[in-house]
Amino acid sequence: MRVSEVVRMVDIGHKPDVVRSARAVGYIRLRKETIERILRGEVEKGNVWSVAHLAAIMAVKKTPEIVPLCHPIPITGIDVNMEVEGNRIRVEVEVRSVGKTGVEMEALTGVSAALLAIWDMVKAYEKDVAGQYPYTAIEEIRVVSKIKEEINPRR
Repeated sequence: MRVSEVVRMVDIGHKPDVVRSARAVGYIRLRKETIERILRGEVEKGNVWSVAHLAAIMAVKKTPEIVPLCHPIPITGIDVNMEVEGNRIRVEVEVRSVGKTGVEMEALTGVSAALLAIWDMVKAYEKDVAGQYPYTAIEEIRVVSKIKEEINPRR
């Protein structure tokens, strides 16, 4: 069987445009000292919050280039929120669109990119003496909500 017989992009042309949103969250577990360094603004590479925020936005917009069968859709809004929760940083991304397909992949991609950007920004502080990351982990990336609303619901 050839791959072209197995893989295809789903045709969504017949679906109506609807208002859609999705929120995804994920966490990065870091050493206490690293989180304190981030909070003090003492990361050599710069502002971790700004870089992670931009990484999320850029990733949302590039999702169809990263996820092979994901449709390019018009993004109408992106919100990125980050906060420290104990020994982890929580990243939440909400994506909004008006279109024929959902935005879950975009929200998940945004969260993933933000978490990877945080790791990249602080990796020098997370390595052990052998150059490994025994404590650092990206965890629990998931969709926490999905909304689909008709534009002009019938009354």
